[in-house]
Amino acid sequence: MAIIPAKKNFTVNRRADFALRLAFKDGNSNAINLTGSTVAVQVWDKPRKTKYADFGITYTNRSGGIIDIKLTDTQTATLRLEELEYDVLITDANGNKNYYLEGTLFISEGYTA
Repeated sequence: MAIIPAKKNFTVNRRADFALRLAFKDGNSNAINLTGSTVAVQVWDKPRKTKYADFGITYTNRSGGIIDIKLTDTQTATLRLEELEYDVLITDANGNKNYYLEGTLFISEGYTA
């Protein structure tokens, strides 16, 4: 069965940490058990020629489908002031790969040093 990824856009400030908690649920709002699964989240330019970052992943509650993802201030400092793309790929214990979330990151300069 094909998964249609959810779409969510975010604004990321350069030179600041960016963290999110994600909770994965099925169509009936039941937690997706992530035991034995791996999650990958990356940031790319729109043409997918330049990868800017891999999000850090913390498996907060695998059986409850909860992870924390993070870009550090050092990583966000390298992001170009443009719209970048990200997605969340989950590979289950059987090797099946599905995208669950995707969207645009709007990069903001931030002025306080």
